[in-house]
Amino acid sequence: MSTIEYNNPKYSLKLYALEDKLDFLIKLYNSKKLPRVLMLTGKKGIGKFTLINHFLNYIYDKDNYDLKNKSIDNQTQFYKQYLNNIFLDIVHLSGDDFKNVKIDDIRDLKSKILKTNISKKERFIILDDIELFNINSLNALLKIIEEPTSNNYFILINNKTKPLIETIYSRSLEVKILLTNETRIKVIESLIKKNNLEVFIDFNSLNLTPGNFLSFNKICQENKIDFNGDFLDNLKILFNSYKKNKDKNLMNFILFLTDYNFHNLKEKKINSIEKLIENKSFVINNINKFFKYNLNQNSLINAINDKLSNG
Repeated sequence: MSTIEYNNPKYSLKLYALEDKLDFLIKLYNSKKLPRVLMLTGKKGIGKFTLINHFLNYIYDKDNYDLKNKSIDNQTQFYKQYLNNIFLDIVHLSGDDFKNVKIDDIRDLKSKILKTNISKKERFIILDDIELFNINSLNALLKIIEEPTSNNYFILINNKTKPLIETIYSRSLEVKILLTNETRIKVIESLIKKNNLEVFIDFNSLNLTPGNFLSFNKICQENKIDFNGDFLDNLKILFNSYKKNKDKNLMNFILFLTDYNFHNLKEKKINSIEKLIENKSFVINNINKFFKYNLNQNSLINAINDKLSNG
């Protein structure tokens, strides 16, 4: 599996652990009770987008979707069009594209959603990372979803990375997606076996969602990261890789690794709680500045090293 496939849920041909949720959505759809605005809420990487992929494959490619085994046929015309974002009855918008929105962006957003679809069939608008949408774009969305046209269905994916305005909740039917720790481990073990993966991260003790495990494990493999190795050495490698790729998965992994490092320091009781909080805040704030302002990574490493060396 390539890096692109690891980071794109559309390549997840098999649905794990969320079979009952898919059956629930299909039952709503077939009974014509599917809400016009549905929100799936849960941790990033838990399988929400994969669930929706399978749901859409069932709707638009029912004859080829294996409902019994919850499996997608990747050779069909629909799947290939959907994978390449050229299936006209599905519109996908990401919160990453609407963090800093101008009035022209909102007009474009409305145009994408409200334009007449050629087939006249039901259309699904997938709003991924809804919590990342700029407040102006969210307000524009509210006006649209308050009066959805008869053939438009909105599916909002909320990864809970930041608070979402209450008015979005009030306009949606929310379905919470959760995995028990036992199920989480079983799903990851199934993914490891299916993809014949070499494991670089202890997923048993770390509360990683299946999607984040795949992404972070791949980052460790590609960058030769020793997860339990020297924190600053790992940061140097990851900062250099981020400078080249600007991959948001690297951003997430760097922040996760930072949190893990300070958790270990807390467990070892190397510093006082107050000092650990101070140091962690300093490191996280400066890492976020690195992402936002494209700071020099060597200067950042030196600053972090000086801070941590002084206790």
